[in-house]
Amino acid sequence: MTAFEEFGVLPEIGRAVDEMEWTLPTDVQAEAIPLILGGGDVLMAAETGSGKTGAFCVPILQIVWETLKDIQEGKGQKGGGSTGVVAKPWTMSFFDRGNALAVSPDGFKCQSREFKEWHGCRATTGVQGAGKYFYEATVTDEGLCRVGWSTQAANLDLGTCKYGFGFGGTGKKSNSRQFDDYGEAFGINDVIGCLLDLQSSEVSFMKNGKHLGVAFKVPDFLRTEAFYPAVVLKNAEMLFNFGEEAFKHPPPDGFVALVNVVGKCVKSNPLAAPTAAALEDAKPKPNAPQAIIIEPSRELAEQTLTQITRFKKHLKDPVISELLLIGGVNVREQMAVLERGVDIIVATPGRLEDLIGGGYLLLSHCRFFVLDEADGLLQQGYGDMIDRLHKQIPKITADGRRLQMIVCSATLHSFEVKKMAERLMHFPTWVDLKGEDAVPETVHHVVVRVDPQKDTAWHSMRQRIQTDGVHAQDNVRPGNSTAETLSEAVKLLKGEYTVRAIEEHNMDRAIIFCRTKLDCDNLEKFLKMVGGQKYSCVCLHGDRKPQERKGNLEAFKEKRVKYLICTDVAARGIDVSGLPFMINITLPDEKSNYVHRIGRVGRAERMGLAISLVASVPEKVWYHGEWCKSRGRNCWNTNLTDQRGCCVWYNEMNYLAEIEDHLNITIPQVDRDMKVPVNDFDGKVVYGEKLRNTGSGYKDHVQQLTPVVKQLSDLESKAQILFLKHLPVR
Repeated sequence: MTAFEEFGVLPEIGRAVDEMEWTLPTDVQAEAIPLILGGGDVLMAAETGSGKTGAFCVPILQIVWETLKDIQEGKGQKGGGSTGVVAKPWTMSFFDRGNALAVSPDGFKCQSREFKEWHGCRATTGVQGAGKYFYEATVTDEGLCRVGWSTQAANLDLGTCKYGFGFGGTGKKSNSRQFDDYGEAFGINDVIGCLLDLQSSEVSFMKNGKHLGVAFKVPDFLRTEAFYPAVVLKNAEMLFNFGEEAFKHPPPDGFVALVNVVGKCVKSNPLAAPTAAALEDAKPKPNAPQAIIIEPSRELAEQTLTQITRFKKHLKDPVISELLLIGGVNVREQMAVLERGVDIIVATPGRLEDLIGGGYLLLSHCRFFVLDEADGLLQQGYGDMIDRLHKQIPKITADGRRLQMIVCSATLHSFEVKKMAERLMHFPTWVDLKGEDAVPETVHHVVVRVDPQKDTAWHSMRQRIQTDGVHAQDNVRPGNSTAETLSEAVKLLKGEYTVRAIEEHNMDRAIIFCRTKLDCDNLEKFLKMVGGQKYSCVCLHGDRKPQERKGNLEAFKEKRVKYLICTDVAARGIDVSGLPFMINITLPDEKSNYVHRIGRVGRAERMGLAISLVASVPEKVWYHGEWCKSRGRNCWNTNLTDQRGCCVWYNEMNYLAEIEDHLNITIPQVDRDMKVPVNDFDGKVVYGEKLRNTGSGYKDHVQQLTPVVKQLSDLESKAQILFLKHLPVR
């Protein structure tokens, strides 16, 4: 048995995981997998590279496969497999219920997680004629509820018509929308006894064994009707006991548990058996996936799909089908795959919403709604879209299963993510193994100050990086100490410092972050100009075509090129194993993105070095906002934004201070020669490899400590002898 199987993971998935050399689950996987398998909503906060993709893919794959297997074997339909099957007696009905109310597989627990509306349910069996009957209902979660009795003709919203009689947690009884004080309020863990006396035509209730008196007189026109246990909930949960188990508080003399009723007094609920229409609705449509996973970028979506493909390797009969929905791919091909049938969708937001809006992708059977890198999705402006999709997804699927929502990111502590979780998720469990943003222990990160006033090498550079053109109209030249000249000098020096860092640390592989797409392009040209194949590199940013981006990322992963130059589009979740080095050409203006960027190295317990080039003077940079009609394409408006332009002054020293304050650390600074002092890290580090020696760094330390140990041994012997000498003689 693999370690993953101990969490209840299928052996087939465990075998696939084992073949990926995941010997033991990571901390986030150990926490999240059982929670998701158990049916809960989960928020995951963990370091980048912690295995959070596997933490949600593994349990989702398992539940989807088990659901398909049940359908294949005829077990997939709640309440029976055909219209001729009678629903199990004395349980809550899977079919006579509101569309946002879930019933547990055994039929004894009802749950609704709708905050704004009431949703009700009736039992599969009722009583009529004569006799005295009793059942118990226990409140198992916070929320609003009413419980009692109703006829087949009653609304599911118990107590709002003349055919239903309810008692609510607010301490009011209700019939025909008449809410009157009765008994006392009740809440979580309280046990409500529901009594029906058909001989005296009375309905009454008990709370924790205390009889609350007669609540209703059943009118004459209902005396011949059948009465069914009923409940209505608003974001609440109740557990029912019809007498299968001993009652917590026995009923008064003469009242009979419902399961003990026999003969003509028992009446089956005709609405509790599945109709042909209900069975048809419960069958998954080919284009109605069970899981939808949303990623902020194409690269992440492709990476997640690859993981799913690996995990499902040994899952056969039935086979799970997955589909990648991203832009830049022929939409007709994606529509054709949807028509053939898809179980799991991995998508970027735009293409997903297009296909849902066009009716090509249905949400009727969606059981899992996953937001990966949620803060990235929100920062990109997809908050409203997420709300729209969540509103469209039934909270209970056609076959009676509750929607599970999983949100994961490296920065769950952002205000926006917390607000979204409160708004959309049902009492999520936080799997927070990260706390506030922190740099992984496997990453050494340093700052190199770029000071054009102290380093005047930019005066006479033979090979210069092409800059962004911000100062094309300014009089910038050596000897001129204007802010514009120093800003241009920073851009030139950063190109030179990048090459210097590569050379000093023999960087055979590195990811290099630039602030803009134009900066990426310019750095790519510069490295190829000064080094050719020696500095082989590719770019990854939004202006490159999807196929080029995919090809560039693959070339870097397969080590056909040494350096990947990118914007923050690659900062979130791109998994390149054993990556040893990262360079920040410019610090990000978002504090949390610093952690995302340097999290590209130091993964899988391998050591990494992150170098940030920080200008000591302000740098003028492009900033194309909503006011820029072309959003940066062929825009050369170098005025500042407060002058209706597209430039700002970027003060990296301020951003550095904010990052240090955010992380509550001081990031070490090194000189412009890029040398990282060996004694800073005990000289045990080979970047890109695991920390090999975690013991003492001293040579011959055993021999050195021998005399000290002997001295301590002698002192101990003397102390023991002294103690014995002073013992009293008896």
